[in-house]
Amino acid sequence: MKQLLTKGIILSRTDYGEADRIITVLTPEQGKLSLMARGVRKPKSRLAGGIELFSTAEITYLNGRGAIGTLVSARLIKYYSSIVKDIDRVQLGYELIKMLHRATEDQPESDYYDLLEQAYAALDTASIDTALIRLWFQAQLLRFAGHSPNLKTDTEGRKLAIDTNYNFDFDEMAFTDHKAGQFEAAQIKFLRLLFSGNSPKVLSQIEGHEALAKFCQPLVLTMLQTHIRT
Repeated sequence: MKQLLTKGIILSRTDYGEADRIITVLTPEQGKLSLMARGVRKPKSRLAGGIELFSTAEITYLNGRGAIGTLVSARLIKYYSSIVKDIDRVQLGYELIKMLHRATEDQPESDYYDLLEQAYAALDTASIDTALIRLWFQAQLLRFAGHSPNLKTDTEGRKLAIDTNYNFDFDEMAFTDHKAGQFEAAQIKFLRLLFSGNSPKVLSQIEGHEALAKFCQPLVLTMLQTHIRT
């Protein structure tokens, strides 16, 4: 049987038997792979170092006759070691992995691999606020699934104005003008940057980004809970 090679990020690891593990690997080309890592829990296993969480690895595997293939080898490409030094970043890392795993089918597009890789890089950077990373990740899941809000025109088709206050209409996924509306130009501009694919590092350079992210979090979370299986 032909051995196959790919890059991978570990999404889950489940102990099996006395020394094995079944791992779920997210790859750029093959989507999600379920692989049996035989003997990986033994002290001298050569596979163990290549299937760490919060890392990327070069994976060699064999397809199985059923749903589960066999892991042949795993070579660590990059380990985001700073994540595990901060419990809050570790917890958020687990949260993002689970969120992506639940939100995607077995054959997600390569964008999702890139998304998780960017998330690890952001979590590995102590200067980037975790609340911003969470918000950014949620927005990208919405964007990839085709559920970005309309941030150009209001519910009547009028261009959003700088001097107007707005509320958000979740049915229309657009803003509607209101004299006592919660959203002003600064929040809407931030949302545009958030949903335009900018990295957490770029967003962290926006003046007042922490307050803006905190303000926009309930809006993005409600959209996520409405449209994405998380």
